[in-house]
Amino acid sequence: MTKITPENKARQGRWGWHALRILIAALLLAFIAWGAAEIYGESIKGPTTDAASAL
Repeated sequence: MTKITPENKARQGRWGWHALRILIAALLLAFIAWGAAEIYGESIKGPTTDAASAL
């Protein structure tokens, strides 16, 4: 026998706040990694020489 489910109670799955929290956390971690890479890149950058100032 087939079970009849009302339309307002039928759902495919939960997509709500849990997935949003995971996406926001992943975005924050990406920003932290980007910031760390920027800071590291600036710290290892060697001194630059301008060809115009040497003339």
